Amino acid sequence: MSWSQPLRGVVPPVCTPLDSTGDVDTTSLARLVDHLVGGGVHGLFALGSSSEVAFLTDRQRAVALETVVEAADGRVPVLAGVIDMTTPRVEEHARAARAAGADALVATAPFYTRTHPVEIARHFRTVRERVDLPLFAYDLPVSVHSKLSAALVRELAEDGTLTGLKDSSGDEGSLRRLLVELGGRHGRTDGPAPAFSILTGSELTVDCALLAGADGVVPGLGNVDPAGYVRLYDAVQGGDLDTAVKEQERLVELFGLVDAGPESEMGRNSSALGAFKHALRLLGVFTHGTTAAPQVPLNTDAVRLVERRLRAAGLLTVR
Repeated sequence: MSWSQPLRGVVPPVCTPLDSTGDVDTTSLARLVDHLVGGGVHGLFALGSSSEVAFLTDRQRAVALETVVEAADGRVPVLAGVIDMTTPRVEEHARAARAAGADALVATAPFYTRTHPVEIARHFRTVRERVDLPLFAYDLPVSVHSKLSAALVRELAEDGTLTGLKDSSGDEGSLRRLLVELGGRHGRTDGPAPAFSILTGSELTVDCALLAGADGVVPGLGNVDPAGYVRLYDAVQGGDLDTAVKEQERLVELFGLVDAGPESEMGRNSSALGAFKHALRLLGVFTHGTTAAPQVPLNTDAVRLVERRLRAAGLLTVR
């Protein structure tokens, strides 16, 4: 795509399949890319949260990204997560992503150390200046422990530092205020300011976000049902709100699979990512449902719950 145009549509954060030893399963990953592109998605976000980027070694990150880029083969743009704690570390990931053939970068604010908005702005500007690829900010305060303000996003959008924003704050009011704050600035294709995209990471309220003016969605559940999110997006774009609401409600029911793992035995990250991976295994995309250490694997009862959710959503036929 031309980066003079804003990125719009469904851009799933691509799950990273692992084999029984914990290495990246490149064959399954290539199948997943075909599954997603075949479902009609508009882009791929490799090395995001649903990709288990925080758990992967640098070598595993490189293998996963190279596999996604090769399998995509130019059919859709590939955004590469370059998420890490400090600017020098992010810059290293960004250079590797550019060498691997990524079309754009996605970075959070720095984390672990406490940062000031001036430092966050400097971080994004430094990465963008030193690695010449479009840069998307990833607003993830639950993990980064700082929230990107609307004023900061606007400043970095207007000076060309940022090409877009993935909002995973879970704060729908904040997202709406950001859309208003930009005042129609996002999604522009004309004028002196570069194009800017706002993508929601809240897969349960996509219909509302799109109606409020968001350009698209980055849904973890989109790994499992990419075509469902594409139908939802297309329905909103076509003004068919009844269809959009029905599709969103079906996806909300399907999303229940993320709670398959019992809370007394595992964290919600283990449960959700294990559910996505086992769903993809049941759909014939992944060979294994392995999650990265130290996450707890789903037990047999949890996997059965995932299977029931898939059947209820019409993704698996009754045997």
